[in-house]
Amino acid sequence: MDVKKPIANPLIVLREEFDDWAILFDPDTGNAFGLNPTGVFIWKLLDGRHNPDDIVNRLREEADNVPEDAGEHARRFIASLEQQGLVGYEIEQGPGAGTGVRG
Repeated sequence: MDVKKPIANPLIVLREEFDDWAILFDPDTGNAFGLNPTGVFIWKLLDGRHNPDDIVNRLREEADNVPEDAGEHARRFIASLEQQGLVGYEIEQGPGAGTGVRG
């Protein structure tokens, strides 16, 4: 099974604050989103090389007392970023790609 590896929208600006919190700013929409330190950690791993399980494993390596349901929380967080247009996924280009008819 191929697991999707999310990629942060490269147009989104991450502004880190002094207290490890951050703001994501979408210049296209003018929307801003606050991130706690865990959200910042996850955002920095949205590089197309890590799936949600990889990200949670890295979080467990770096942080103490990570809850058992952290994987579900991470997946929901990534899904909410996707809904806001802040995260996407690379489309695999296989043989015959682009030859189909789009509806």
